[in-house]
Amino acid sequence: MVAVMLPDAPWRLREGLAQLNAALGADNARYVGGAVRDTLLGLDVTDIDIATRHAPEDVVEIVRRAGFKPVPTGIEHGTITVVLPSGPVEVTTLRRDVSTDGRRATVAFTDDWREDASRRDFTMNALYADPLTGEVIDYFGGLDDLAARRVRFIGDPLRRIAEDHLRILRFFRFLARFGDAPDTAGLAACTERARDLMALSRERIADELLKLVVARDAVRVLTMMIDRGILLPVIPEIDAAGVARVEALAAREAAQGIAADPIRRLAALLPADPAINEAVGARLKLSNARRKRLASAIQPVGSEGARALGYRIGIEGAVDRLLLADGDARAITDWQPPALPIGGGALVQRGVARGPDVARLLRRVEDRWIAEGFPDAARIDAIADAAVAQFLESESNRNA
Repeated sequence: MVAVMLPDAPWRLREGLAQLNAALGADNARYVGGAVRDTLLGLDVTDIDIATRHAPEDVVEIVRRAGFKPVPTGIEHGTITVVLPSGPVEVTTLRRDVSTDGRRATVAFTDDWREDASRRDFTMNALYADPLTGEVIDYFGGLDDLAARRVRFIGDPLRRIAEDHLRILRFFRFLARFGDAPDTAGLAACTERARDLMALSRERIADELLKLVVARDAVRVLTMMIDRGILLPVIPEIDAAGVARVEALAAREAAQGIAADPIRRLAALLPADPAINEAVGARLKLSNARRKRLASAIQPVGSEGARALGYRIGIEGAVDRLLLADGDARAITDWQPPALPIGGGALVQRGVARGPDVARLLRRVEDRWIAEGFPDAARIDAIADAAVAQFLESESNRNA
């Protein structure tokens, strides 16, 4: 069999990476997972993972002797983050599962590469590469699956899902990102065990869902999930109509050259009902900022125009509303809202007594400034003069 070699890629030349691999030693370190998979697919790589035979405590010492900083980010599970001059790299000791309960695993360390590979989820994620030669090591047919764009569990899909229920959502996310056709056994297992998702933390569900909705083939895969009732146990509000809205939104994003956004896509996926948005945001334990954005996205655009909307609620929120309402957001994607070039002090100088009237009058001036398209300081002075004159005249008439 002809050896498959990892293509050259910029990440392989990152400063400090060769020294780290040399310190870990020949046949004691291999690249693994996403960096290998994505390089073979010709995709950009941001995260680098290295698997090693060394015990975690030994990795710490080896890294220190090599002159790099080790951070024990997950040392109980064998992971050390190594801070290189070019950025962090994760080094993880080879592992085997001792016990699992569908949410977490108890692991032991091993020096067996195949044993480490066998505990991973999909064949395309269990590809290793020799840092020196670039040779790809494949224990479970991951190269063939990658070539076929097939997402396939390692071993028995039901057993893999029993070990970690999140693998149900990961199966569909990887299918949406990389797959052309699902592995039939894996699809059947995910369908059969969909209710297992109820045992997971909502944060983990949200993380996977938000990654899935922005994947390249999200619409097809979401449709498949709805048809098979995958999300019904945890987010029953999502239905076929929501997937159709995501499809329409994706078309607008593409037509206007605007990147897909997970919260905007989630807003399209859910019914445009504030109560439902709030309930789902709370159930998924989204941050307060994300929950506010989810609620804001479904509000009406109004009649003031894109820039006025962007000024009042921010560019991000305005882009959300415009795209969800079949509007054109291109006028504001590269626009920086100006600051109102006048303050309450300028109105006091024009004769308005300090107090609540100043704030009310300033809002009136601001509304006029927005309606005129944010004119310069000279025009705002004229707007302020007219507003103050009208106000003082009305006050004089009232007191006469």
